Amino acid sequence: MTQTADPAARSTAGAAETLDRAVAHLKGLQRDGGWWKGELQTNVTMDAEDLLMREFLGIRTARETEEAARWIRSQQRADGTWATFHGGPGDLSTTLEAWVALRLAGDSPDEPHMRRAAEFVRAGGGVEASRVFSRIWLALFGLWSWDDLPNMPPELVLLPSWVPLNVYDWGCWARQTVVPLTVVGTLRPVRPLPFGIDELRTGVKRGGGLVAPWTWSGAFHYLDKALHLYAKVAVKPVREFAMRQAAEWILARQEADGGWGGIQPPWVYSLLALHLLGYSLDHPAMRAGLQGLEGFLIREETPEGTVRRLEACQSPVWDTALAITALLDAGAPADDPHVLKAVDWMLGEEIAVRGDWAVRRPGLDPGGWAFEFANDLYPDTDDTAEVVLGLRRVAHPDRERLSGALDRAVAWVTGMQSRDGGWGAFDADNTQELTTKLPFCDFGAVIDPPSADVTAHVVEMLAKEGKAGSRECRRGVKWLLDHQEPDGSWFGRWGANYVYGTGAVVPALVEAGVPASATAIRRAVRWLAEHQNPDGGWGEDLRSYRDPSWAGRGESTASQTAWALLAMLAAGERDSGVTVRGVRWLAETQRPDGTWDEPQFTGTGFPGDFYINYHLYRLVFPVTALGRYLERS
Repeated sequence: MTQTADPAARSTAGAAETLDRAVAHLKGLQRDGGWWKGELQTNVTMDAEDLLMREFLGIRTARETEEAARWIRSQQRADGTWATFHGGPGDLSTTLEAWVALRLAGDSPDEPHMRRAAEFVRAGGGVEASRVFSRIWLALFGLWSWDDLPNMPPELVLLPSWVPLNVYDWGCWARQTVVPLTVVGTLRPVRPLPFGIDELRTGVKRGGGLVAPWTWSGAFHYLDKALHLYAKVAVKPVREFAMRQAAEWILARQEADGGWGGIQPPWVYSLLALHLLGYSLDHPAMRAGLQGLEGFLIREETPEGTVRRLEACQSPVWDTALAITALLDAGAPADDPHVLKAVDWMLGEEIAVRGDWAVRRPGLDPGGWAFEFANDLYPDTDDTAEVVLGLRRVAHPDRERLSGALDRAVAWVTGMQSRDGGWGAFDADNTQELTTKLPFCDFGAVIDPPSADVTAHVVEMLAKEGKAGSRECRRGVKWLLDHQEPDGSWFGRWGANYVYGTGAVVPALVEAGVPASATAIRRAVRWLAEHQNPDGGWGEDLRSYRDPSWAGRGESTASQTAWALLAMLAAGERDSGVTVRGVRWLAETQRPDGTWDEPQFTGTGFPGDFYINYHLYRLVFPVTALGRYLERS
């Protein structure tokens, strides 16, 4: 066979073969119920804290401990550290928590791997320099003083929504974590372990000296001191009432799967709080919560034996929405059996009840979808926009049911627009920066302001719905144009990072009517071209969230290459050398089974602190990009 000399023709032929293999693999991953779900991989703090929780509750077993410890050890690097993402720098708090968990599992502090870990922790400032959440876990076991932790009183739950620092000023994931922690921190339990952590201490106390009260840090430093004093003199009836209200608040938000918010932190801390309030392990809420965690466990056979790890969250709705779009972009007909089966499942996941979002939008009717199997109180605009984008293209036999669900979703998302014109993920106008100044908030994002990636998905959805000229869509477009970075990219809140943001925004703006020739689009295309790797792919290291020099820089990955290609294609750059090289990289790096290797983490939980490897990203996004490159849809 004579090989054509035309690079574009070779690229098209290679893309078609690559796409067909990827589509076959993707279809093979669909579950019997119609949904897709890739593993959501994070870091070993999930497993360390799971063992610590079970120890505190008195339910830790030898088998659980052995399997979790084996997994934790397998993730330690040669320098003795654990990181928050593949290839990232050692993280002090993660390493500290892993060390404590391994001590719980019986590892001696004198073993080489434990000594290396302890040396790293001490060199970084010791346990004294660890995050608040790590020190809360230590305080539960008498390894840290409750007096040396920020105070959050349970009376917080009594504050009305118009008072600053009320629980609805926090992002949904944060408020569900903070409320149970106010109970735990008030009761101050201590259940000693048979070992100490002197190996991790430096003896250097942090935060000494006077703090200027007219600064934010100073004001909250003295507020924390006042709260500690209040904790000693709190009026007993008020404190008891607040504790009861906190318990009721927690119980009211337990989901059908036994969890809270579908994510690990509020789930674990809610169980601890209820337990400390006297709820026995046989109480229905406790029993459901502990049983529900079993569904988040992954057990895997390795040459060293079985390993056990805990997912921080699960993403079936998100994964299924992306898979539907990928198959349709790859040329699947609108009535493809795989697609219809997924739509049937998705329709059953529509949310028809009010959640915490209604505090800020009391007149808005419910609708939309959540990220997880069970999180009815916290649907999100990002998932809902992606679901609408996919499902509106489907030829479903029950058109009335499908149309009704999508119309309700569009109305709900539209109503969740924030005052500035953008969209946050779970709440509207969740922008109270005051919350972020609390000493308690040294880890993870605690508010949910509008972001470029979420706003872009909503704008794209509204434009596809024929609402590009609506006031809401035009305000969203303006928000996006106003938030373009000076270098031409956009920040990615929920994906890594500027490549993700830019890959989301450019297709949205073009769909909403911004010409591909517009300055904003040309600047974005130039930024992508400048940050293409020599091998033809794109990648961005998660360190870009803290160090701008990493923006757009990193090893090429399938998901990030696909994101860049989606922007290039939307901008009319299908035949450019940049695009062709990106397509060729996908073709040349595809595995024989149709997917791609991607150990890198390209998902974001909390920028700068918590990251995710969505195992399905390496497949669904390349399928979408290659399908659009070949114009199969």
